[in-house]
Amino acid sequence: MSYRKRTAVLASAAALAGSAVWMAAPVARAEVVDVNYQCKTPIGDKSAVSPIDIKAVERGDGYRITMSWQKGVSSSPVELGKGAMTPSATIALGGADSGTLSVTGPANDAAIPANTPIKISDLSGTYTPKKSGEVTFTAGVLTIKALGTTTTCTPTNDPGPSLTLDVTAASGGGTTGSAQGGGSGPDSGAGLPRTGPEDSAVALGTLGGTVLLVGAAGALWLTRRHREAGAGR
Repeated sequence: MSYRKRTAVLASAAALAGSAVWMAAPVARAEVVDVNYQCKTPIGDKSAVSPIDIKAVERGDGYRITMSWQKGVSSSPVELGKGAMTPSATIALGGADSGTLSVTGPANDAAIPANTPIKISDLSGTYTPKKSGEVTFTAGVLTIKALGTTTTCTPTNDPGPSLTLDVTAASGGGTTGSAQGGGSGPDSGAGLPRTGPEDSAVALGTLGGTVLLVGAAGALWLTRRHREAGAGR
């Protein structure tokens, strides 16, 4: 086989390898899920449906998880002044991991009128995987504390995961994941987001480029070897 044909074959193989990596690599999946909350309040039971969005931002060996409500849930018979209401929630982990992740957030930054659906601020927590694999994040129990009372809202429609994330444990093994709440709102954006195909595409494109560069280097080596062999004859 001539060196030109060898070069063409090597370049084609590198391109196919890059395409295979692109097609086989897993992508995180995030979607907004409607959650039917049944709330136990000091003045009786209430219900509300809110679309829930869960996002992840990679940070060190873990992820900053942020949970968002697109509609208000429950309500108060009296006005809640600024800072009077504090929310928290749990996120159920599934797939390669199990247990719950606690997420917390700031108190209301403006007064909430009486008998008005309470808009929950974004809640955040830190998730550190202890086992590699695909982990799901599903809305759990919402807790609202206000004026010395506690309201708990529990999903009753068995909602599906709002986020599915492929994670890698820093230790390379283990059987469970660790999760802890914290923060006072949504993440500021530090780190690399891993909740959509576009970010994965950038990373995979870089990897594919590396494969192609390796192929080009091999082609140059074959060309040089052919020329040296020809000169030595």
